[in-house]
Amino acid sequence: MRPTAFSADTISALLRKQTIATLSEVMTALGPGASRRTAFRKLKDLDARTSYSHRGGYYTLDALADFDEHGLWSFAGVRFSRAGTLVATAESFVNHAPAGHFVDELDNLLAVGTQDPLRKLVGDGRLVRHKLAGQFLYCAADRAHQTHQLRARRVLMATPGLVRPLPEADLMPEELRAAIVLFASLLDERQRRLFAGLEALKCGWGGDRRIAQLLGIDPSTVAAGRRQLVERDVEVDRVRRAGGGRRPTEKKRRKSSPTSKH
Repeated sequence: MRPTAFSADTISALLRKQTIATLSEVMTALGPGASRRTAFRKLKDLDARTSYSHRGGYYTLDALADFDEHGLWSFAGVRFSRAGTLVATAESFVNHAPAGHFVDELDNLLAVGTQDPLRKLVGDGRLVRHKLAGQFLYCAADRAHQTHQLRARRVLMATPGLVRPLPEADLMPEELRAAIVLFASLLDERQRRLFAGLEALKCGWGGDRRIAQLLGIDPSTVAAGRRQLVERDVEVDRVRRAGGGRRPTEKKRRKSSPTSKH
């Protein structure tokens, strides 16, 4: 008897019909006699993507996913990532974060619990953690990047009255957006750059682009301000570095007349 032939096309048709599917649904679509091993092999042939939520229990195709700027996508409460699994996604987010991540921050970003994946990543040497203000900050394993992230986080933690990051420009009330843009326009070149850099730090990954869009400035200017704050490369008494701008002009004093001395 010839073995039953299973086609990946049936899985593709299922996913295009309902966008996501469980392994059980995939096996049913393949037909009687389909095993878990066969289903996994056919999913691999399709380059199907596994969800990072629901313990990786759902599958989809990249062609069906509408990933956002952070590489995330959600459908019917099931979450997917360009990075792949929850462990890989947590690692990617920490590595891309200008100031690292605390667990609660990453939980909010990914909308799932991340403590166990983060512990695994630290145990495997793929991330490191530092205790700050009574909680662990997770940072990149690369020493230079890690140092930069720690500096950035300390800048944020030391800033008096630091509030939550600004929302996306298209989600912000028009009055608030106009007020922020007006405020920024009243600042000098250095102040505007540093203000933009601070807000980008608060936003985390993608902050440079978000703040640049809000203020109508170049993302490289925002990035420059962010780096200056992190590296404490700020000259308090100057808008530009020494040698920049106009040369100071010496005021000429009027010579007093002989009679003015009496």
